Amino acid sequence: MTSTAPDRERFHLTVSSTGRPVMHGWWENDAVARGKFVSWVGEYGTIPGARLTLVDEAEARTLAVWPDAE
Repeated sequence: MTSTAPDRERFHLTVSSTGRPVMHGWWENDAVARGKFVSWVGEYGTIPGARLTLVDEAEARTLAVWPDAE
């Protein structure tokens, strides 16, 4: 039997500073998670050494990183 329930912890957004975790959040909806990513860049992007990463845990892939990898 397959579950059709949404995965409330599918999209994981983390904020780190100089390699140490500062905060994180989980969302079940891609559009909401991407919106949070953009707003968190505005809110937390000025933290020294800030790095934000959005990952789709169900597909084990990174969706967005700020600042962009060089």
